[in-house]
Amino acid sequence: MRFGILGPLEVTGAAAPADGHREPSYAPQAAKLRVVLGTLLLRANEVVSVESLIDELWPDAPPRTATTTLQVYVSHLRKTLQSADPEGGREALVTRRPGYLLRVGADALDALDFEDLYRRGHQALQTSDFAAAAELHRRALALWRGPVLSDTPHGPVLEGAAVRLAEARTGALDERIRAELHLGLHRELVAELQELVAEHRMHEEFHTHLMVALYRCGRQAEALRVFTTLRQTLVEELGIEPGPSSSRLHRRILEGDPALARAGGRAAGPPAGPSTVLAGPADPAAVTGRDPGHDGRPPAAADTGFGPVAGAGDWSPALGALPAADPCFTGRTEELAELERLLRSAPAGGCVAVTGMPGAGKTALAVETAHRVADAFPDGRLFLDLRAGAGSGPPPSAGAVLDRLVRASGGPGAAPSDGAAAAPRLLLVLDGVGSETDVRPLLPALRGAVVLLVARRVPAGLPGLRSVLLGPWRPDEAQRLTGLFSGRAGTRAGALGVAAAPDAGPGPGPDTVAEIAELCGRLPLAVRTAAAQLAARPHWTAAVLADRLRDEGGRLDVLRTGDVDVRSRLLDAYEACSDPQRRAFRLLSLLPPGRFGARQAAAALDLTEPQAATALEALADERLVAVDRDGCRLPELLRLLAVERLALEEPPEVVRAAAERVCRSYADAAAEPGRVSDAGARGLVRLARTAYGAGLWTLTVRLTDALAGWVPDDAEAVYALALDAARRCADRSAQARMLRALGELAWQYRRVERADELFSGALELAREAGDEEEAARALVGLAELRLDAGDSARAAALLEPALAALSAPGRTRGRYEASRARALLALALEGRESARAWFGECLELAGALRDQRLEVYALRSLRALSLPPRGGSGPGSRAVEIRPGLWRIDPAAVPARPL
Repeated sequence: MRFGILGPLEVTGAAAPADGHREPSYAPQAAKLRVVLGTLLLRANEVVSVESLIDELWPDAPPRTATTTLQVYVSHLRKTLQSADPEGGREALVTRRPGYLLRVGADALDALDFEDLYRRGHQALQTSDFAAAAELHRRALALWRGPVLSDTPHGPVLEGAAVRLAEARTGALDERIRAELHLGLHRELVAELQELVAEHRMHEEFHTHLMVALYRCGRQAEALRVFTTLRQTLVEELGIEPGPSSSRLHRRILEGDPALARAGGRAAGPPAGPSTVLAGPADPAAVTGRDPGHDGRPPAAADTGFGPVAGAGDWSPALGALPAADPCFTGRTEELAELERLLRSAPAGGCVAVTGMPGAGKTALAVETAHRVADAFPDGRLFLDLRAGAGSGPPPSAGAVLDRLVRASGGPGAAPSDGAAAAPRLLLVLDGVGSETDVRPLLPALRGAVVLLVARRVPAGLPGLRSVLLGPWRPDEAQRLTGLFSGRAGTRAGALGVAAAPDAGPGPGPDTVAEIAELCGRLPLAVRTAAAQLAARPHWTAAVLADRLRDEGGRLDVLRTGDVDVRSRLLDAYEACSDPQRRAFRLLSLLPPGRFGARQAAAALDLTEPQAATALEALADERLVAVDRDGCRLPELLRLLAVERLALEEPPEVVRAAAERVCRSYADAAAEPGRVSDAGARGLVRLARTAYGAGLWTLTVRLTDALAGWVPDDAEAVYALALDAARRCADRSAQARMLRALGELAWQYRRVERADELFSGALELAREAGDEEEAARALVGLAELRLDAGDSARAAALLEPALAALSAPGRTRGRYEASRARALLALALEGRESARAWFGECLELAGALRDQRLEVYALRSLRALSLPPRGGSGPGSRAVEIRPGLWRIDPAAVPARPL
C-alpha cells in the first residue's frame, strides 16, 4: 500500500493488479475523510491529537459532536485502508492517546521518498558530486504531481505543511539547476529558467541562474537584461534593490569575467577582506547580504558562478555575518551580564560556552551578547553554524572553518604560524557545537580571537573554558512576558514577526500569561511558539490557548506552528543520546512531576541507587534532566516527550513492571513518619491513578492511604478509584478506610446525610473485617456529625469507645483525630480548661506524627484558649476551627437535629 500527497491524494493497493492495468486509487471521495487522512500522512508515524484533527476539519467553529464525528471518519478510513491492503491496512491506523497514529513505511509515502532524495542530493552537491546531485534531484522532483493535497481542503496543519513542502520543492529545483550548471548544461537550461523567472518574478536565485546560463551561451546582453528586469520588479513592488550576490554577478558580466564563462569556474577576484565579511561595530547588518531583520535564506545564486557550493570553496559573506538582534529577546538579565563579563575579560584565544536544554534560547542569548560587546571586538564578529543541515550545507570541517577565518582576516594561505602577525581581535560565535572535537583543532589558529560556543552539552576538555548554563525563564521573568502575547515585546517592534494592530486593545492578563508560561515549562522556544499560535488564530483568546495547553496529551501538538515544532527540537536532543540513555529517559516519565532523587530513579530504571545516580548524571550532561542541590527533575515539556516515547517504544509489560516498581517505592516512602508535602501528595494522587490503570489494586489503595488527610482537587474521584480497587482485591479494611475518607469529604461539603451513610458503611465493613482501629475512626466521624448537629450527648457516647480503642500503640493518627473531636466536645460541654487539656494531647500526638500542619493547628487552638472569651475567631468564641483551615460558626446556636 502506497500513499501520495505530492499532488491530489492517492492511495494504491498493496499488490499490483494481475492484468497489468493501472492500480485503482483507494483515496476517499469525501472531502472530510481526505482531510483526516492527509493530516495523518503529513505526520506519518506520529501521534496526531484529536484536538489537532478537529482544528483541521473545522478551523472556525467545530460542532458539538466533533469528537464523535471524527471517530466515524476514522472508522471509515480503516475500512478504506483494509480495502487497499486486506492483510495489514486496518491495523496501520491505530488509536494512541491523545489521538491517532498512522504507520507508514519509509518507502510507502511519496513525501518521505522526496525528502530522502532531496537530502541525498543536497549532500552530493555539498561534496561537489554534481552528476549524482542532479540525478537525485531529478528523481525527487519527478515525484510531484501537483500542489500538495491539491484536492483536499487545507486547515492550519495542511496549509503549513504545504508551504514547507513547496519551499523544499523550490530548493530541490534550485539545487538541481545549480548542479547542472556545474555540469555545463547551460544551453539546455535556458528555456526552463526563462519559464521559472516568469513564474517567480522576485526569486533572485532563478534570475541569477538564468544570467549565468545566458552568459555562458554568449548572450551577454540578454543576461544583463534579466538583471535589469529583476531590479525593476524589486524596486517597483518592494522598494528594494537586488541582493549583493545578484549585484556582484551583474558586475562580473559587465566586466566580461572569463572565469564566469567556464562551468564550475571560480571567482577570479581577490578573497573577501574583513570589511566585506565581518559585522563590524558600526553597522552589524551592513554585510549580511540582506536587509536588516530579514530572516530568510541569504541569496546563494552566486554559487553558480563563484565556484562550488558554500562550504566547499569561497565563503559567501552572508554565511559568516552575525545575525540581526532578536526583536523579541526577553529577560535573561543575569545571564546577559555574566556572559558579557566573561567575553569582555576573556584573553585572546579564550573560550566561553553557553549551554543548556534544547529550546532554552542559547543562540539568541549568544547573538544578543555578541551585539552588546561590539566595542570590545573592533575587528568584527563572525557567526558559524556547525550543525548538519544548517544553512546551506553540512557542518564544515576544521579546515574549512580555518579557511573562512583566514579569508576574514584578509590573509591568503594557512593560518598564522609562530612569528607571523597575530590574528585580528575578533569574536567567533560557533553555534551547534556537538563536542570539543568540533573546536579543539581550531584553537591554535585563533590566537587573537575569542570563541563563544553554543552547545547543549559543556564541551569538556577545552583549556580555560568558562560556561554559562541556561535553563528556563525564572518565574519573575515569566511574569513580564505579556508583551510577547500582544505583539509588543520589549521596545523592539514586530515581536514574533507579527506586528501588533494599532487598536489591538488590552492584551491577555498577566495571570493567564503566567499560566501559559508555566504550562510551557517557561521554555523560551515553547512560550514564543504559543504566542505565535495565538497571533495566527485571531478567534482564540489567551484563555482558550491556556485551556488547550492544560491537556498534557495534546500540549506538544499545540506548540507547533509553521516550521517551528517544539516536539521536533526536543526529539533532536533525545535522538542524539545512546540507547541506554533514551531508555532511562523514557522510564523516568513514570515518576510524578517534580523533584526526585536516585532512590526513585532506581525504582523506575530497575537499578541500584549508585547506578541510577550515574544514569542521571549522564542524562543531565545531555540536558534531558535538570539537576540542582535539591535533586533532579524532568523539565515539563521533556517529561511530556518522555511519556510519548514510552508509549511508542516500550512494550506494555515493561511499562507495567516499571510502574509497579515506582508505585511501590513511593508507597514505601510515604509509609515513613512525617506528613507528606503538597507536591508529594499530588505525586501520590497521580501514581494512584497510574496504579489503578495498570490493575495494581493493592498499590492503588496504599498510595491513596498515604495521602493522610490531604484533600486533592478531585478528592472524591481519587478515593472512589481506591474504593473500587479495594473491592477488586477484596480488602474490607481498605474499603472501610475509603468509605470513611469519602464520608469526611461529604461532611466538609455539607452533605450530612450522605456522610452519615458513608461513615455507617465504613463502621460495618470494619467490624466485619475485625479492624478495631478503623471501626473506631468511623465512630469518630459519626461523633463529629452528632456534635455538628448539636447532639453532644450522642457524640460523647460514640467518642468514648473510639478513644479507648485508639489508645493502643501504633494508632497515633486515629488517636489524634479522636482527641481533636474530644477537645471540641469538651469546649461545648465542659469548658475551656478541659478543651485545653485535650488540645495539649493533640499537640503531643502531632509531634509524634511529625506533621507540622497538625502541630500548628493545635498550637493555634491553645493560643486562642489562652485569650479572654470575646467575639472573633478561635475556640470559645462564636467561630471554632474544627480542623486545620475549616471553621464552624457558633456551634451552640445550632439546634439539635436527629440523624
